[in-house]
Amino acid sequence: MRSLFAKILLWFLATVMVAFMGFSVIAVRHYNDPMRQPPMARAIRFQAREAVEAYETGGVAALRWDLARVQEIFQSEAMLADAKGRDLVTGEDRSELIAAGRVRPFWPHNRAVVARKTENGRYWFILTIPGEALTQGSFPAGQVYVLGGVVLLYYLLARYLTRPLRKLQTALERFGQGDLSARAGSTRRDELGHLARTFDQMAERIQKLVASERRLLLDISHELRSPLARLNVATELARSGENRDAALDRIQKESDRLNALVGELLQATRIEVDPQALRAQPVRLDDLLAAVVSDCSIEAAVRGSSLKLDAPGPVTVSGDAELLRRAAENVIRNAIRYAPRETAVEVHLVPGGAVARIQVRDYGPGVPEEALSRIFDPFYRVEGDRNRDSGGVGLGLAIARRAVDLHKGKMHARNMHPGLLVEMEFPAGAQ
Repeated sequence: MRSLFAKILLWFLATVMVAFMGFSVIAVRHYNDPMRQPPMARAIRFQAREAVEAYETGGVAALRWDLARVQEIFQSEAMLADAKGRDLVTGEDRSELIAAGRVRPFWPHNRAVVARKTENGRYWFILTIPGEALTQGSFPAGQVYVLGGVVLLYYLLARYLTRPLRKLQTALERFGQGDLSARAGSTRRDELGHLARTFDQMAERIQKLVASERRLLLDISHELRSPLARLNVATELARSGENRDAALDRIQKESDRLNALVGELLQATRIEVDPQALRAQPVRLDDLLAAVVSDCSIEAAVRGSSLKLDAPGPVTVSGDAELLRRAAENVIRNAIRYAPRETAVEVHLVPGGAVARIQVRDYGPGVPEEALSRIFDPFYRVEGDRNRDSGGVGLGLAIARRAVDLHKGKMHARNMHPGLLVEMEFPAGAQ
C-alpha cells in the first residue's frame, strides 16, 4: 500500500472500528450480567425471596404460580432448587445451570443463566434469559448511520490532506520533465500550503536562473565571435606580410579585449556562484572612493575628461572592501567611456544616516528610457554603442549591481538631460 490517501483513510477506519467494537463488547458484557446492574440485582433478590416464601408457605403449587408470574414479568424461565441443585417443582437436576450461572460468559449465544443463592443459603434461584433479549438493543440501527457518517468524514479529511500533495507531485513531475513553468499554485495557509509555495518559489528561481544562463551563453557566444573573427583576419594579414605591424596591433588589441572579457566573466561568476564568500568588515566609503578616483583619473585624462569627487565626510559601511571597490570602479569607468571630451564625471558620496549613497554622473548622451531597466543585465549595451571601441563588453554594470545586491543595497539609473546618473545605496551595517 503506497498511497498516502489509502493509508490515512484505512488507519482512521481501523481506529473507528476498534473503538466501535470495543464499546459494543463492553456494552454487551454489561447487558449480559444483570447482577452488575443495581435495579436488576435488587429485582432478582426480591423475586428469590418471594419464591422461597411461596414454597415454604404454600408448597410446590404456590411456588409454581410464583415462578409463572416471574416468567411473565422477566420474559425468562425461573426455577428454585434446593442446596443440591434439585428443581423443587419438577425434581430435575439443575446443577449444570447453577454452574453456568455462576460464570459470566463473554458473549451470549442461546441464553444467559443467572444463579444466586437465597439469603438463608438453603436454595438456589435460577433465571435463564434468552440471548435475543440480551443482545436486543446492543446494536441500534442508529449506530450504523453514525458509523457511515464517520467514514464519510474521514474520507473527506483524507482527500483534504492529500489533495495538495497530489498537485505538488504533478507539478514536480512536470518540472522534472523540463516544464519549468509548472507550479503547485496552492492557496492553503497550513504546512502543506507553505510547502507548495516554497516549491513555487524554488521553481521560479530556477526558471529565472536557467533563462539567465541561456541568455548568458548566447551573449558570450556573440561577444566572443566578433573578436575571434577579427583575430583570424589579422592573423591572415600577418601571414601575408601586408601591413604586418597593423595586423599585429589588431591581434594585440583583440587579445586584450578577450583577456578583459574572460577576466570580467570570472569576476561575475565568482560573485554569482559564491555569495557566501562575502567578507564583511567596516569599510570607509570616502577613502575607498578617493582611491578609485585616483586610479581612474589616468584613464579619464587619456579620453579628454576628468573626475570630480565630492565626499564631505567619513562614511562607514559593513561589507567586502574588494567587491565595493569593484562596484564603484566599474560604474566610474562606465561613465568615463561615455563622457564627452572636456567634461567632468562627478562622483558624490551622500551620507544619509541609515543609508549611504554613491552617485556617479556623466554628461554624455544618456540612455533611452526603455533601456534603463536593462543596462544592468550581463552583456547588454545600448544598440547604438555596440560597435564602438569604447563600449566595453557589457559586464561592468552587471557586476556592480550583483555586488550591491550582495550587500543588501539598491542600484538604479536615470537620465539627467544631459548625461546619466547611476546611484548605489548601501544600508548602514549591511552584511
